[in-house]
Amino acid sequence: MRVGTFVLAAQFPGQEAGEALHRAVRSAVVAEESGLDSVWLAEHHFVPYGVCPSAVTLAAQLLGRTRRIRVGTAVSVLPTVHPVALGEQAALLHLTSGGRFSLGVGRGGPWVDLEVFGAGLSAYERGFPESLELLLRWLREPRVGAGGERYRFREVAVVPRAGELAGCAGHTGPHDPAGLRVLPGAGPGRAALLGAGAAGPDGPSGPYGGPDDPAGPEVIVACTSPASVGLAARHGLPMLLGMHCGDEEKAEMTARWRTDARAAGHPPETVARVGARHVSAGVAQLADRTEDARETLVKTLPGWLKQGLDAHVTVDDRVRSMRDPVAYTELLCRLHPVGTPRLAADRLAATAERTGITRFALLVEGSGQTLATEENVRRLGAEVLPLLPGTEAGAGAGTGPAAGTGAPGW
Repeated sequence: MRVGTFVLAAQFPGQEAGEALHRAVRSAVVAEESGLDSVWLAEHHFVPYGVCPSAVTLAAQLLGRTRRIRVGTAVSVLPTVHPVALGEQAALLHLTSGGRFSLGVGRGGPWVDLEVFGAGLSAYERGFPESLELLLRWLREPRVGAGGERYRFREVAVVPRAGELAGCAGHTGPHDPAGLRVLPGAGPGRAALLGAGAAGPDGPSGPYGGPDDPAGPEVIVACTSPASVGLAARHGLPMLLGMHCGDEEKAEMTARWRTDARAAGHPPETVARVGARHVSAGVAQLADRTEDARETLVKTLPGWLKQGLDAHVTVDDRVRSMRDPVAYTELLCRLHPVGTPRLAADRLAATAERTGITRFALLVEGSGQTLATEENVRRLGAEVLPLLPGTEAGAGAGTGPAAGTGAPGW
C-alpha cells in the first residue's frame, strides 16, 4: 500500500492565503520526513476552498524542497489550460526531478474560470477528450500537430521529450519512486537511470509507468462519471477517485474501468498493471480517541466548506446545489480514516480489500492549523503506516481486523 497526502491549501475562515500556502508546503516536507509515499496537489481559482491556482507550479516548488517523495497534481484542470503548455511543464518536472512527478488531470466544473481564461463552456462540456488526447500525444511522440475542433496547429518538435530521463540529477537512493532503478555506482549528482522498460522491483514497467510510454510521467485522470471512467480506460490511464465516494461506489467504478479497458483492446497484463495504480482520495485525522478526531473536523470543516463552496460562481449563471457543510463533514468522518491510528489503518485496509485500490491521497489539513497538520502527518507515518500490510513500515504486518467491523478503537 502507498499512502500519501492530498493538499488543498485550504483557506479557513479568518486566515490569509499565505498561511494556507505555508501550511501546504510544510505538510509536504513533513510527509517526506514521515515516510509517506506521495503528495497530491489540488488547484482552484478565485475561491478560498483552495488557494493554489497552479498545481504544477506548487509541484515544482515541492520537488525542489524534497528528494524522495512523489509529487502529483490532483488535478490540473485541463479545459482551462493549453494541453501543450501543460505537457511541456509536465515533461520538465518529470525530467528535472528524476521521475518523481505525476500529472493528474480533470475536467473541473462549469465555473467562471472558463470565462476568465477564454476557454468557454464548450471546453468543459465536450472538449476534455480532445485536450487529453493532445496532452498524451505530446508526452509520447517526437513531433505533434493538431487538427481538432479546439486546437489546430502545424506539426512541431516536442522539446524536451518526456522519455529522455536518463542522466537527470536530483535523485538519491537505490530505487526511484517511479519504479526506475538507479544503476550501480550512480551518485546523488549523477543518477544514471534504467528506463522503466527495464526489469525492476515492480515488473517491466514499475508501479507508475504508462502502457504506451512508460518512460514518461505518470498521467492519471480524475473520474466522477461513467464517461470519464470510460475515457481513462480507453487511454489505459489510472483513475483518481474523489473523497465524496464510499468504498461501494469506488468498487463499482474500478470494475467498470476494467470492463471498458478490456473492451478498448488493452491486454490483461496492462489492465492489471494500470489498474493497480488507481488512487483513492480521502480524509485522515488522527487522535488518541476517535471522538476527538471527529470533533476536530466537525469544528473546522463546515466553516471552510461553506465559505469555499459559496464562493463558486458558474460561467453561465446556472444554479448549482451545494452540499450541506455539516452533513458532508459527517459523511467524510464515516467514510475515511478519522479516529485512532488503529481505526485509520483498518479503514485503509478495508478500502483496499473492497475496491482493489492500494494508493491513497489523504487530506490532512482538516484542523486548519499548521502545527496540528504537521503532527497529523507525523502520526500517519509513525503510527498508521506500520499497521498496514504492503508498506515498508508495515512489512510483515497482518491484515488484522481489516474488514473494519468490531476493530479496537472504532
